[in-house]
Amino acid sequence: MILRRWVTSEAYLSICVLLLAVYSVLILQSVKTTSSRQLCLPALPVFILFPRLIRDRVAGNESWIHAPPVDVLGVAPEMAEVTDQSDVFLSMVQDIATELDLHQLCHKILVNVGRLTAADRGSLFLVESVNGDHFSEEDLGTPYLVPKLFDVTVDSDFDDTLLKAALEAQPIPLGSGIAGHVALTKSGLRIVDAYRDERFLSEVDKRTGYVTHSILCLPILDRQGGVVGVAQMVNKKGTLDGFTSSDEEIFRRYLCFAGIGIQNARLFLRVQNEKQRNQVLLGLAQSIFQEQTSLKKLVELMMANARNYLHCRRIVIYVFSPSEASHGQEMDITSGFEYINDASASSQMGSSQQCEINLLSSAQLQESPFTHLARFVAEKRQVIRINEISDYSDCCPELAKLLRGVAAPINQFLSLPIYNAQSAVVGVVQLLNKVDGKSFTSSDKLAVESFALFCGMAIHNTQTYEKVSKLSAKQKVAIECLSYHSRANEEDVEQLENDVVPSAEYYNLTNYDFIDFELSDLDTCKAVLRMFIHCDLINTFHIPYKVLCRWILSVKKNYRPVKYHNWRHALNVAQTMFALLKTGKMEQFMTDLDILSLLVACLCHDLDHRGTNNAFQSKVMSPLAVLYSTSTMEHHHLDQCIMILSEESNNILQSLSPVQYRTAMHLIEHAILSTDLAVYFRKKNRFIDMVENGEFDWQDPDQKLLLCGMMMTGCDVSAIAKPWSIQHRVAKLVAEEFFEQGDMEKLQLNETPIVRVLPLHVPFWWFKRYNVVFAVITGNDGPGRER
Repeated sequence: MILRRWVTSEAYLSICVLLLAVYSVLILQSVKTTSSRQLCLPALPVFILFPRLIRDRVAGNESWIHAPPVDVLGVAPEMAEVTDQSDVFLSMVQDIATELDLHQLCHKILVNVGRLTAADRGSLFLVESVNGDHFSEEDLGTPYLVPKLFDVTVDSDFDDTLLKAALEAQPIPLGSGIAGHVALTKSGLRIVDAYRDERFLSEVDKRTGYVTHSILCLPILDRQGGVVGVAQMVNKKGTLDGFTSSDEEIFRRYLCFAGIGIQNARLFLRVQNEKQRNQVLLGLAQSIFQEQTSLKKLVELMMANARNYLHCRRIVIYVFSPSEASHGQEMDITSGFEYINDASASSQMGSSQQCEINLLSSAQLQESPFTHLARFVAEKRQVIRINEISDYSDCCPELAKLLRGVAAPINQFLSLPIYNAQSAVVGVVQLLNKVDGKSFTSSDKLAVESFALFCGMAIHNTQTYEKVSKLSAKQKVAIECLSYHSRANEEDVEQLENDVVPSAEYYNLTNYDFIDFELSDLDTCKAVLRMFIHCDLINTFHIPYKVLCRWILSVKKNYRPVKYHNWRHALNVAQTMFALLKTGKMEQFMTDLDILSLLVACLCHDLDHRGTNNAFQSKVMSPLAVLYSTSTMEHHHLDQCIMILSEESNNILQSLSPVQYRTAMHLIEHAILSTDLAVYFRKKNRFIDMVENGEFDWQDPDQKLLLCGMMMTGCDVSAIAKPWSIQHRVAKLVAEEFFEQGDMEKLQLNETPIVRVLPLHVPFWWFKRYNVVFAVITGNDGPGRER
């Protein structure tokens, strides 16, 4: 208060201008750090904005309490009563300080400057690139002066002036006309007679019928001194001498704050656009995870999120064949999705409704000129942005030819390729005719590129899902064919079903010196049947006799004719397990379900064995090694076992309850995987210590599994414990298979083959190969451990 009474009007004005500059910087920082709903602007000191009220209060005049607020947006009666020019100026600055709508801000600037300078009317131009974006040094387009508002008077209605600017005003190149010269040179012009200045463009007067006399035109600068725009006031009222230097000075001061306001409004607009863009992108990401089975449904979801962001009359997405796109062949469009934006219909339905997507027909995909344009974009891998379809001067001849073939009315056209994760073109997106009729800007291009990125992920996901579905179908067909060909012949099944099965004593099944060399193939199957009958498993678990016969013959059929790991080896392993259970009295620790599971595991533990070990599968990088990183062959044997049991006509476990089935399959899996000697060596010390210390309880589930694993390993290598006449023949078979693997390693891996042993040395080779395993099983694996 004391400051306003002691200083002159000019000094007071300068101080106020300084304080308002600080206030405007605070506004700019607030816009940068807050959203539109959280914008919190600092308050101006009351003694600056309302000096007249302060003076009245000091003088004891209480009428200021009832005084109406200052309003400079329209024609305010109170404004006429303000005699101090600084008061008017500061009130006008306050008016634009918090305005964040760019067009409203420009209108307020022109109205306020018109009052300050007594101008008849004015126009405001902003510097933008040729494509309509806010110009910056990174833009490749030519900067233009674009009229935001044109011929605004102090009494002009905002909506009318906005419509007039859109219809009549034309962009002005920098350096052209009065405004262009000011923008280019960054220096103001004060002209008394416009028609005597050669820079004046009289075409505007001729078009509008208005006669221009005096002009006051000044640049609007940002904080870095760059040109933001140009404000031009025309024809000072009440005089023919034009605008004065005082008008220019107050005009220049006001534009300092106008430049800050324009920057704030533009920044706020960018924040709003970025917020909308992020919301759309989040919606697109959600759409991708929400739907993957149908590309049409996915495109509908994505378009529902993006249609109000892209703002186009027609949006088309073309999808290309993934195989051809990845191999660089001629692009084949497999499908196309079209969205037509009917503004009236969409306004009635509401933006939240799911949009309608049209699936383009084969004829449309083949004959439409837009399809040729899409194929051109995909092959050239480039973006096409054309805002004047009749001008082909900047287009290559091939593109110009394609554009001339379009018969539909097109004002704007934007198209770009869609890539997948491997940078292969999987589609093309086309946008035709913006809803507002304006040109496609670089911001529009950025928005469409973001949309295309999510389209690429969506197309890639759905195509991958389609591939997986086809592979799954192929797998089912392959398994069905395999099951059919691996199924036993029905004539053999009937023969085994009807034949008499000799006793266990006839086949010597309960003795450890069992030998299968003299048995026929049919007798081997009968021997297996006798084991199931002897253990009363058929009656206990209600196994259909014919199903059991078919299962046995199917298991036999799925063993390959290799030297050792064949069906007869499986029979010997199962017979040894049977002897352990009966003769060795191990059945006292097992349930009937355990016995059934162990016999099934023994018969299936080497299904589809190729005569090679796990190390060989890893060396040659076979598909089996890719499927199973550990216990490669054992996992494959288990899968083959499950495949045979999954066939309804072979399912001997069909009468088990769900709990019994899970228990049986768990033990079968554990038993088969235990035949991997690597698994055995990891567990043998624990088993030995448990037995020697007497700390075992074979009814404990974990310890019983350990016991079953040891029994499986013992049965698998039981030939080493049989009489030498049997051992010798088995050893020769093992050696032949082993050396055949060596021959394959030489052929496929170029490794030095293993030296074949002479028949005389087979016993020593056999003993050396299996001594470690046999010693542990028999208890002779070290000093003091002989039994």
